[in-house]
Amino acid sequence: MRSTVQEHSAFRFAVQLYNTNQNMTEKPFHLNYNVDNLESSNSFSVTHAFCSQFSRGVYAIFGFYDKKSMNTLTSFCGALHTSFVTPSYPIDSDVQFVIQMRPPLKGAVLSLLTYYRWEKFVYLYDTDRGKSFTHSTAVVFKTVVQREDRRVFNTDNSLLLFLPPQVVTLGKNSRGYHYILANLGFSNVSLDKVYFGGANISGFQIINPENPIVQQFLQRWDRLDEREFPEARNTPLKYTSALSYDAILVIAEAFRYLRRQRVDVSRRGSAGDCLANPAVPWSQGIDIERALKMVQVPGMTGNIQFDSFGRRSNYTIDVYEMKAGGPRKIGYWNEFERFVNIMDQPYSNDSSSVENRTIVVTTIMEAPYVMYKKNHMHLEGNDKYEGYCVDLASEIAKHVGIKYRLSIVMDGKYGARDPETKTWNGMVGELVYGRADIAVAPLTITLVREEVIDFSKPFMSLGISIMIKKPQKSKPGVFSFLDPLAYEIWMCIVFAYIGVSVVLFLVSRFSPYEWHLDETDEAKDPQTPPDPPNDFGIFNSLWFSLGAFMQQGCDISPRSLSGRIVGGVWWFFTLIIISSYTANLAAFLTVERMVSPIESAEDLAKQTEIAYGTLDSGSTKEFFRRSKIAVYEKMWSYMKSAEPSVFAKTTPDGVARVRKSKGKFAFLLESTMNEYIEQRKPCDTMKVGGNLDSKGYGVATPKGSALRWVE
Repeated sequence: MRSTVQEHSAFRFAVQLYNTNQNMTEKPFHLNYNVDNLESSNSFSVTHAFCSQFSRGVYAIFGFYDKKSMNTLTSFCGALHTSFVTPSYPIDSDVQFVIQMRPPLKGAVLSLLTYYRWEKFVYLYDTDRGKSFTHSTAVVFKTVVQREDRRVFNTDNSLLLFLPPQVVTLGKNSRGYHYILANLGFSNVSLDKVYFGGANISGFQIINPENPIVQQFLQRWDRLDEREFPEARNTPLKYTSALSYDAILVIAEAFRYLRRQRVDVSRRGSAGDCLANPAVPWSQGIDIERALKMVQVPGMTGNIQFDSFGRRSNYTIDVYEMKAGGPRKIGYWNEFERFVNIMDQPYSNDSSSVENRTIVVTTIMEAPYVMYKKNHMHLEGNDKYEGYCVDLASEIAKHVGIKYRLSIVMDGKYGARDPETKTWNGMVGELVYGRADIAVAPLTITLVREEVIDFSKPFMSLGISIMIKKPQKSKPGVFSFLDPLAYEIWMCIVFAYIGVSVVLFLVSRFSPYEWHLDETDEAKDPQTPPDPPNDFGIFNSLWFSLGAFMQQGCDISPRSLSGRIVGGVWWFFTLIIISSYTANLAAFLTVERMVSPIESAEDLAKQTEIAYGTLDSGSTKEFFRRSKIAVYEKMWSYMKSAEPSVFAKTTPDGVARVRKSKGKFAFLLESTMNEYIEQRKPCDTMKVGGNLDSKGYGVATPKGSALRWVE
């Protein structure tokens, strides 16, 4: 099968090295080979080449395969009992007469994912064989969900060389991204541009440069003539070339074993027809396969040993990360211990320590948290700013013992994920993509943000509130004297007044003490009817009650005990009412009354005259987007479809819209900011109602940042 130039050179060099350095104590033999270069995707060419080699009487076949040629080769090998030694990717199924030099990588990848505690990641593969990996991971990871900062590349080495430039072009090489390269040649790939962007890169290496066999090989390899062995001197050794070299060691060791055991595997006469029906297998092929599987020899790729199906066993894979000085070994993996971390410090996404460097603190220009000083034009660095978060960042730096530099976020946003591109903006984006080390700002702690960044404990508690323009002072009306008491109370007073008057009238009618004759009645004309002998007629009763209520009195008063009791009760009632009215009237005269059209979120949701919105790219907008409460769902439905847009780019923009709207726009923002603006000149906004939720501001760091655990 077709191989690269260096793999072919390594194969020929291994054969030459064996033939010229044999142990003379044993009966020597030479390794001879016949080479066929062909396109493995052409089934006819593969069949013709295999039959050609078989008819020549070969003892074993070395070569590469792909998915298209794999089934053809394994079928021929199984039917004709011809061993096929290959450095190609391992076969998942159990096949005979195939000796697989390349160890499987699934176990190492799964162990590394577990070590990094990844629950969500993206798996990218370029061939059909890569898809088989997802079936193996399904047992451990039930669901595979896209996440921007998790990538696993399963590619051929040649294709892998073209992936990093794509990563750089797309801007995915910044801090916060972590890539695992799922092949066995981590040191063969140039990843400088990806690493210098801040991304963390992990991978695997089957060649141990400290192995004496590797060092001895490289010394000889560097002295070879490139005209005879192309890519032997100035080209880094590929892991597939090392596997090709080891394959010759395995074949040679197997035949040594057969010679020592005096097993006759010679092929005399015709080798037979590989296309015969039924197929005639080679009788000694089983002995050669058994000898190949029994080989245990140290090689370029470590201990070489096989199981009953010809797969590598008892091998060790080194795990590397890209560091400032180049690839650095952080551990190793084997079938028994799984992943073993040899680094002293725990894993961190940060590629460098927080010590001896200036920490970039991202923040946002938002009063009273971060503001320019009045004389900031004459100042430099952190001295240009003042505010709550500026002081907080200074205290954190003093406590932790770090140097820092304040950096105002360029887009002026807190941070939200774009639904289409899935990228983060604002301060969250600064942390996710490695442009900042920490965020000290009025950044709300939310579940969505905690998926991509870490938060400290809240340093301030707050909630979403409603800001409206302060209503104009109400002009007193003709009946404004009624305002100190509710209209219901006034109605009760009227009914009480009428009721007391009627009761007083009836009591006076039934009591004999209220009936009398005036002395002047006897001098009057007998023919003239006398005046009523009772002072408390219905009109006098109403006049008496009204006079008592007005605390003025009148010329008549009840004489009977029952009438005086009714009058006394009424006087006491009027005393309480007038006292309360006088007290409330004094308050109404000294306090300006303002009538607010909105008192709660429910009021906003059920009306259409007053528009309302939130800050774009912020936690408040995300709160309404994700809310399952009917009122908030209704509000979100209105906000996302409103024209013109009700979302403000910055908080000052939203406040300015409230002030210019003449009471026709309400702005939803954090309560702390709302209360602060309400107390600042021109004092024309106000907070109405209670908070819609409860949350807090926190200091944010990238996932796994060393700053997260500094005390």
